Amino acid sequence: MFPRSLSLTSPQRRLTAAGVIGTSAALTFSLMSGTASAAPASHDPVPQGKGYMGVGYVQDRKDFKPDTGQLHLGKPASGPSANLQANPQGIDVSSWQGGINWSSVRAAGIEFAWMKATEGLTYKDPTFNANYVNAYNAKVVRGAYHFARPDVSGGAAQADYFASNGGAWSRDNLTLPGVLDIEGSCYGKSAASMQSWILDFYNRYKARTGRDVVIYTTASWWNSCTGGWSGMSARSPLWVAHWTTGSPAIPRGFPFYTVWQYSSTGRVNGVAGNVDRDVFGGDRSRLLALANNTA
Repeated sequence: MFPRSLSLTSPQRRLTAAGVIGTSAALTFSLMSGTASAAPASHDPVPQGKGYMGVGYVQDRKDFKPDTGQLHLGKPASGPSANLQANPQGIDVSSWQGGINWSSVRAAGIEFAWMKATEGLTYKDPTFNANYVNAYNAKVVRGAYHFARPDVSGGAAQADYFASNGGAWSRDNLTLPGVLDIEGSCYGKSAASMQSWILDFYNRYKARTGRDVVIYTTASWWNSCTGGWSGMSARSPLWVAHWTTGSPAIPRGFPFYTVWQYSSTGRVNGVAGNVDRDVFGGDRSRLLALANNTA
């Protein structure tokens, strides 16, 4: 069982593991609260097939200052000795990164990754199959994500598409639950309609996989497009995007986060060009508990 509270070592004690909420391993971790941006997410939807983590955030982050890349929790050392960080470091990727040498990524200290599998009802990322297999072979704990398109179908249909095309799960010590990447536009939906869409996706994904879907979003999108809805906080782990140093802004309705995407301009051996950088809000045992659905 997870202890109710576990203080993590960092100079400012930014993260504290808070145990499991609910009965389905919806892992959450407490932290210093940030001030959420209230900027509306009113821009046009991303063109079909062009979505990736942070693409909506780029348009919606006027009040967020970019990270310098110098201050990160658990910043990994170089080389294979960096295999077990106090706060495991991760990346998220899509076809925008091109080919990836996952053995080099793992040797650089990256312990986990999520990769784009699907978008909407028709798009499959062309690099997903290679990324999913090669990351597994390199012993990177990995999972898939779905870029949400609430403008093209209901949530349940997209959850089916995701689960059938990369978003499935197995207890093998290396597979994370799937992620619903929801950001950018409100897609013309009211807060109540968006809440229903997200819940429909969640319910279908859980029925298909037995897992709680992880939600990736920003404070400004969640506050604007769901009204700061608290209905997912006991169901889904939160992966918050806030490219900054210090502590991230947390969406209203979520008291904690599990994963923080802190930069979009990271560099990692094995990946050509920039890559999103992420940090996990607990130690490796918590990361594996999320992967294996254990408490």
